[in-house]
Amino acid sequence: MTARLSLSFLKRALLAALLLGATTGAAAAVDDAAILAKKPPRLLSAFGFFADPALQVPAAGVLPFAPRTPLFTDFAEKRRFVYVPEGESAAYDPKEAFAFPVGSALIKTFAYEAADRPGGLKLVETRVLLRQEVGWEAWAYVWNEAQTEAELKIAGAKIPMEVPLPGGGLEAITYAVPNKAQCKGCHEVSGVVTPIGPKARNLNYDFPYAEGPENQLARWASAGILTGLPDAGGIPAVPDWLDETAPLDARARAWLDINCAHCHRAEGPASNSGLFLTWDEQDPVALGIGKRPVAAGRGAGHLKVDIEPGDPDASILVYRVESAEPGVMMPELGRSLSEPRAVALLREWVAKME
Repeated sequence: MTARLSLSFLKRALLAALLLGATTGAAAAVDDAAILAKKPPRLLSAFGFFADPALQVPAAGVLPFAPRTPLFTDFAEKRRFVYVPEGESAAYDPKEAFAFPVGSALIKTFAYEAADRPGGLKLVETRVLLRQEVGWEAWAYVWNEAQTEAELKIAGAKIPMEVPLPGGGLEAITYAVPNKAQCKGCHEVSGVVTPIGPKARNLNYDFPYAEGPENQLARWASAGILTGLPDAGGIPAVPDWLDETAPLDARARAWLDINCAHCHRAEGPASNSGLFLTWDEQDPVALGIGKRPVAAGRGAGHLKVDIEPGDPDASILVYRVESAEPGVMMPELGRSLSEPRAVALLREWVAKME
């Protein structure tokens, strides 16, 4: 179960959307008023983001996207979509999330493989980020058993379930839908809620749209929802962390950037740690190499430095990513399991440091 499988499913879903439009002559319309409302609607359908919710077929004006290296959430499949009001556009930024206009929405559905469900997926929750006049607002909606509707859960939810593992088999977990405060815990930059995924480096690769592969940034620009896009040669890009033909350092840094750097950066909630894991960080000490933690508590175990070059077993960073113990594991939100492939990648990365 990889990002490639997710994109394959999405391609089929988008083809279904084209067929839907061809046969009905109509498509669902996004409700701009629902996005801007001070009180979020109780039901996800009120936004009008999907023409077919069960298949995750987007409505007219809603565009699918995916970061090349995605954030890990207990092996969940994810469907991501962007909506920008007609006549408006996001502004390109070479490093940070794009500046989206008021009325924009970012939509992300979390799901798991299920052969008996529409499209082969069981939808669990859909999170929305809504760009309002006061800034971004984050809300989580939980899908019903029939997969026909999702309901707002301001206080979050705990859902016992079994999830499929990449190597086969199932793992019993309690899936955690975040509450309102937890959403801000991951999305806060400089004290305000900010998107994580829609950055140039994450989207600079060909996405398999229904009508054929195309660079996502070029597609956003041609669709009129992104302005200021520079020449292709000047745009940063991260690799797919599972692509073993890509440089080891770039793969590890890409995984840390999307999974950890929203907190571990100078402007993030973990700024006091002094551990900064953004893609463009160049200071070895800030990256944790030979760096002693600010507070050597339970999370550090018996280890002394964040990264001990050549020795992953002596590195706190590897220890915490590998752990699934609350209070030790990192990231501390969004997962209850560890990702063995990511652990193996980081162990190899540290082992080969000199």
